Amino acid sequence: MRILHTADLHLGRQFNGIPLDADHGAVLDQIVSAITSNRVDVLVIAGDIFDRAAPPTSAVRQFNGFLARVASETAAAVVMIAGNHDSGDRIASMSIMTDARRALIRGAIRADEQPLILTDAYGPVAFTGLPFAYEYAARECFADEALHTPEDVLTAQVSCGRRNIPDGARWVVVSHAFITGALSSESERPLTRVGGVETVSSAVFEGAHYVALGHLHRPQSVGASHIRYSGSPLAFGFDEFDCQKSMSLVEIDAVGRAAIETIPFEPIRRVRVLKGRHAELLLAERSDDFIKVVLTDDAPVIDGMKRIREVFPNACELAYERNERAPAAKLLVGRALALANPVEVVGDFLEHARGDRLSENELAVVAVALGRLRETEDMQ
Repeated sequence: MRILHTADLHLGRQFNGIPLDADHGAVLDQIVSAITSNRVDVLVIAGDIFDRAAPPTSAVRQFNGFLARVASETAAAVVMIAGNHDSGDRIASMSIMTDARRALIRGAIRADEQPLILTDAYGPVAFTGLPFAYEYAARECFADEALHTPEDVLTAQVSCGRRNIPDGARWVVVSHAFITGALSSESERPLTRVGGVETVSSAVFEGAHYVALGHLHRPQSVGASHIRYSGSPLAFGFDEFDCQKSMSLVEIDAVGRAAIETIPFEPIRRVRVLKGRHAELLLAERSDDFIKVVLTDDAPVIDGMKRIREVFPNACELAYERNERAPAAKLLVGRALALANPVEVVGDFLEHARGDRLSENELAVVAVALGRLRETEDMQ
């Protein structure tokens, strides 16, 4: 069975105040083309379809038109879930009067997750869609006040979904989460309150043959090759300027092995960082790409951005190299965002400060100390 895995469309989003309607239209066209040219059986959209709970009308119309094309121009089934940017109720409303044999659309969390079961030459493949939900909603849904973290919530969801998988079926899980060890970007909204641990262990998905993830914007596998983020079709920040955006084409064989191929997106406007002297950049070829300019001039340039926009009308940021933060410090920040837990955060900071990693005994001391702090907080 062939699956095209996408996520994090963020329809309705802007880039530094510049509308992305045309950019989104181009990537939606590419998704439809990929379904057709690769004879895809199932299109998966793993959350954050819209950029906010109340998206602009133009974004809703754009997505409705896209779904109409998938329905009329292809034979693919559709599996999609709400992400943390979406309104679960809005996404759920799309499932009303849809063909349940060809679509699984999950907007709000429920205690009895029923899969969409499709069949290929080797038998059934079950798709479980697990929409994003905050802890308070999960506690109400599962009548369990012990659900305090995103991992608690997802563990409960996966457990409910697993109970409804037929014996012998290959299993695909669609989820929206931050899995431990994955690399994040600046444009992602946190999934928990300030100070909370939002990461989830990949072990939660034990038994699944493929896990189609959304939330993080860089394409990557995490924990195992079959647990994968497709990433967002477009770059939403300059920290992603070097990231090749792609869809994941997944083929599940007779025993559930997942072979994964990436299909690159071709955006109509790229995200680029240009460095050089102001006078040199003014001689460059005109471009509509989204540009961050880092000037190497020693002295400030009068009307620097205004003159840059004569060549790059979508220039969004201008900085001077002398004011940019040291690469080592930036690396530390980026690494900290992707760490699995607070113990590793402390370990990474101390490695940066003193030049070598903490020993196992030292890490154990840190873990005990942090555990005592948590106990103290819980008692307050």
